[in-house]
Amino acid sequence: MGSTSADSHGDDGVGRRDLIKRSAALGLAAVPATGLLSACASGGGDDSSDDGTKGATSKENPFGAAKGSKLDVVIFKGGYGDDYAKAWEADFQKKLGITSTHTGTQEITGKLQPRFNAGNPPDIVDDSGAQQIKVDVLYKNGQLLDLAEVLDAPAIDDPSKKVSDLIIPGTLDAGLQGGKVVALNYIYTVWGLWYSGKLFKEKGWEEPKTWDDFLAVCQDAKKQGIGGLAHQGKYPYYINVAIMDLIAKKGGLDAMKAIDNLDPKAFVGSDAAQAGVEAIYEVVEKGLLMPGTNGLTHTESQTRWNQYKAAFITCGSWLENEQLKQTPADFDMKFMPMPLLPDSALPFTAIRAGSGEPFIIPAKAKNLAGAKEFMRHMLSKEWSTLFAKEANSLTILKDGVDPSVKLRPGTQSTVEASKAAGDDTFRYLYTEWYSEMGAAIEAASNELMAKRIQPKEWLKRAQAAVDKQAKDPASKKNHRD
Repeated sequence: MGSTSADSHGDDGVGRRDLIKRSAALGLAAVPATGLLSACASGGGDDSSDDGTKGATSKENPFGAAKGSKLDVVIFKGGYGDDYAKAWEADFQKKLGITSTHTGTQEITGKLQPRFNAGNPPDIVDDSGAQQIKVDVLYKNGQLLDLAEVLDAPAIDDPSKKVSDLIIPGTLDAGLQGGKVVALNYIYTVWGLWYSGKLFKEKGWEEPKTWDDFLAVCQDAKKQGIGGLAHQGKYPYYINVAIMDLIAKKGGLDAMKAIDNLDPKAFVGSDAAQAGVEAIYEVVEKGLLMPGTNGLTHTESQTRWNQYKAAFITCGSWLENEQLKQTPADFDMKFMPMPLLPDSALPFTAIRAGSGEPFIIPAKAKNLAGAKEFMRHMLSKEWSTLFAKEANSLTILKDGVDPSVKLRPGTQSTVEASKAAGDDTFRYLYTEWYSEMGAAIEAASNELMAKRIQPKEWLKRAQAAVDKQAKDPASKKNHRD
């Protein structure tokens, strides 16, 4: 296996020189990287069959996807909807004569876990959302195809290059398990805080760059009967965006890597971790949360925020899409980086950015050849542009979206934040590598936000989750330099 890095930031930043065209088209001049892993293992699985799903291979059809075969496609129908996949499937049928069975759902685990258990999984899955089947669990059970064969295949737009050559450096890393890319995280995503430009203008508030300024806005909001910070209480994943961003920006990339690398002092003994969790707890202690936010789902909390009942909310860049129906026309949704704690190692403009929305091919998919070819087409400019049009978001494909595509204001603000960030981007990987550890930290955050524990106990529980994970021999296969 080999990895490449585009600049002196090593595994955690990437030069933007190779993205000038894409930047000009979309205003995007910043992308994350944690080291593009060259796909070099075998594709895994056995797609040789006599059931009509494997045909003759050629340069145009490297996997031998068979005309007249069927593809079983399951798409998480969340913030990005599933219309983009329907458009893909229609084009796939037109070009290759392969029809699709389409399922759009938010109940990924409920609908698919029985199928995986029975050895009858779909052919390709957008495995995302609150009910996602954890990728690390599927990998440990041997249920995922190594995607190296797809990544090594000739690119649709330039057959002289591999598919992986046309992907933004670093964005494959979120799909790594044990050194293999087993999930294609397709969407370029940023995480941070959101606010209403209209509300801020009415109240005379400015985008806060420091934590003290952030608290001042929250306190002024409280005086006017508005919550300061909303969070999606029933899904503490979201408040961990704030906590973990604060830790990374306070302590720099070393503080982030310590968590991903299961350091014995990742939390307990880390000044950055202590400062980050204490900052969030200060919001709780001072009564600056939106009332009732701890008991709400993500959409309930986000909808109240859309009703001007809170100044800020934490989320990823799918927020605008997820809230289209609930957002007032003049709301003026805006994204911003996490404000800085005193003496932070990273600048205010630094953001968590990378790839999200993992697409997987089950190892026991019936139409493996068709699934591989479908994923190869996903990484074409035509399908990337179809996605941008239907889902209002960018993909991991370099120069992957036609310049004529216009993004909505909130999503455009994430593009501008990415441009401002430059090389100062970061991305945790423990959430993909260690789902049990991630769930334990989220559970501690849930207790913290409800004031049932205090920061010291949160640090203790988070470190215990790290230490438990470190005892798993499989963890040694995952490491950040």
